[in-house]
Amino acid sequence: MPGRRMVCRGRQMGADMGDGVGADAAGAGEGDVLGIDAARVTAWLDASVAGAHGPYRFTLLAGGHSNLTYRVDTAEGRALVLRRPPRGAILASAHDMAREHRILAGVGRTAVPVPRVLGLCEDETVNGAPFYVMDCVDGVVVSEADITREALPDVATRRALSESVIDALAELHLVDPDAVGLGDLGRKDAYLDRQLRRWSGQWEQSKTRELPEMDEAHRLLVAAKPPQRYSGIVHGDFRLGNLLSDPVAAKVNAVLDWELCTQGDVLADLGYLLNDWVGPDEPTHAGATPPPTSAGGFLSRDELVARYSARTGFEVGDINYYRAFQAWRLASISEGVLNRYLQGVMGNEEDTDRFRLSVEGLVAKALDLLAAAR
Repeated sequence: MPGRRMVCRGRQMGADMGDGVGADAAGAGEGDVLGIDAARVTAWLDASVAGAHGPYRFTLLAGGHSNLTYRVDTAEGRALVLRRPPRGAILASAHDMAREHRILAGVGRTAVPVPRVLGLCEDETVNGAPFYVMDCVDGVVVSEADITREALPDVATRRALSESVIDALAELHLVDPDAVGLGDLGRKDAYLDRQLRRWSGQWEQSKTRELPEMDEAHRLLVAAKPPQRYSGIVHGDFRLGNLLSDPVAAKVNAVLDWELCTQGDVLADLGYLLNDWVGPDEPTHAGATPPPTSAGGFLSRDELVARYSARTGFEVGDINYYRAFQAWRLASISEGVLNRYLQGVMGNEEDTDRFRLSVEGLVAKALDLLAAAR
């Protein structure tokens, strides 16, 4: 879904906001901002983040049912970022700040571009929930085609950024989790088995109507499942909309949003990226918003795959299977969101017909890709 714009260090960024918290909370200035106890957080920052001093200005950048992200401006003019769970979060495992902090700290020891973490607060008396603080990285979140046209006006920049995107993914997948203290992040093997069980169960629990195509896609995915050849760190949501990109240097400055990160079959990340990498002449599935690459000028999918394979040495001939899996998985996720909207638990209105069309379009895409894989 297209997001609102936000500013970090004076640069425009498009943010994939999910469910917005509201303009009254964003940019409220000094004092309490929704989700921030300014006095207690100020005391913690003064004591815990080297070189940072108050008073601080807290600005909500992204929020809703995902983790909340704030820009923190220090008295010295330095910009930090604070992340905390959504207010009223029930499932701690879905908003584990210590885990997210640990992942960034581990990956930050490698060539993968991530923000530098500066501190973790697990004392809930400070702000009502755990939070962590990291450097504010400058860049643009290219989350939709209009931002592409504005921030990346020429083809040469788009192609160079494409190379940086796939290089960042390759670097991540070459990381030895044990070497960076992430060897126990999750089970390394049987990734597809676990995911197929999880999202099939999720579909059964959240489906709003019968959709035989989902069951058929699941059956085919189970039957055609390839052996897991490459294990490593799986980001879980790797796409242009979750990267901070430098439009001048045409490179990725930081990989964001590590909430879904685990260990497993790294080719799942590549399949996910390729699904979001839609060309200018390619129709998007029903209900979908045209992604940033639909503006044109980026590397083709084949060029991305070739560069990834060259950088990693991985054989990726069965990539259409992983693309089909990710389309089916996203259909299950989208159905769950639709279910919550229909139950009225999301707190705001949404075009539910668009969600239905998106689910149906995704599963149709999965079936087409499975047919191509055969």
